[in-house]
Amino acid sequence: QVQLVESGGGLVQAGGSLRLSCTASERTFSYYAMGWFHRAPGKERAFVAGISGSGNITDFADSVKGRFTISRDNTKNTVYLQANSLKPEDTALYYCAARRSSVPVTNRIAYDYWGQGTQVTVSS
Repeated sequence: QVQLVESGGGLVQAGGSLRLSCTASERTFSYYAMGWFHRAPGKERAFVAGISGSGNITDFADSVKGRFTISRDNTKNTVYLQANSLKPEDTALYYCAARRSSVPVTNRIAYDYWGQGTQVTVSS
């Protein structure tokens, strides 16, 4: 069982930045593709960004391309989401997820483990 713990959420003004972190309990962290998802009020959980186990493949939702980056440090069992130029519509609960595969995908059903989430609120 992989445990994931997110941190770094908070309240920020539009145009600001946040860096979210997600640390995993799994020693073989590099075997897992990681994803970030968010769930806005009244909406389904949606893909934000993903990264392969080695970190050489990344993918982003169209809504965040050019504003968000994803990275990982396998020596620290941690994946990061750097969110820049934040907009009020980015307000959501952000989750990280781990997939028992080296390749990230956008479908949330493909992920095996989830964190509890960290809240991001962007004020206008």
